[in-house]
Amino acid sequence: MGIGIIVVVVIALLLIFNSLKVLKEYERGVIFTFGRFSGVKGPGIFLVFPVMQQMVKVDLRTVVMDVPPQDVISRDNVSVKVNAVIYFRIIDPEKSIIQVADVFEATSQLAQTTLRSVLGQHELDDMLAARDKLNADIQGILDQHTDIWGVKVLNVEIKQVDLDEGMIRAIAKQAEAERQRRAKVINAEGELQASQKIMEAAQTLVKSPQAIQLRYLQTLVEVASDKTNTIIFPLPMDLIEPLLIKLKKD
Repeated sequence: MGIGIIVVVVIALLLIFNSLKVLKEYERGVIFTFGRFSGVKGPGIFLVFPVMQQMVKVDLRTVVMDVPPQDVISRDNVSVKVNAVIYFRIIDPEKSIIQVADVFEATSQLAQTTLRSVLGQHELDDMLAARDKLNADIQGILDQHTDIWGVKVLNVEIKQVDLDEGMIRAIAKQAEAERQRRAKVINAEGELQASQKIMEAAQTLVKSPQAIQLRYLQTLVEVASDKTNTIIFPLPMDLIEPLLIKLKKD
């Protein structure tokens, strides 16, 4: 009789020991009792009775998933390869186990198809220059479709857009043409501003004959500073006309 009690106690202790489950702060356990969902437990220590109950562990930490390179044809018919990374986490352990067979595989496949679909609606320039908007669009679509799986998509980042060699050369030529166009526009604007200033200076000189004389003398000084031995310059009559008038008056 004593041996039987000992055996029963040992078996009971073994069952209790096997029933004890400990989950970390970032883990949850989805409990099924005789195949039916009976609740979510954790974190901490609790009992899961063998045979009667089964537990599926779920990690609630943020998952970083690479989206493999996808062949995308943009709206302007340019073929590119695009890869991305998505950040998501499970917020409803029950849905992530009951509503989908493999939540990670399902999210990955949905991310690939969504990436191709969204980028295919935009031109190449948008893929290269408006990534923030594209990231937000992809994130919104993924978050909406994965909500039934208990998944929250936190962020989507397009990592790289790969072009073929011919397209890279075409873009380089386009950029060079744009730089040349800007240089010509800047040069033309400079010529226009210079001509306006010259016209204003000429109008000022016309209004003041003494200013013309000073400018003429300054030009002579600049020419005389050269190393040439002989300087020949015209002497306009209107330059000495004020002097002649003054001499006549005297």
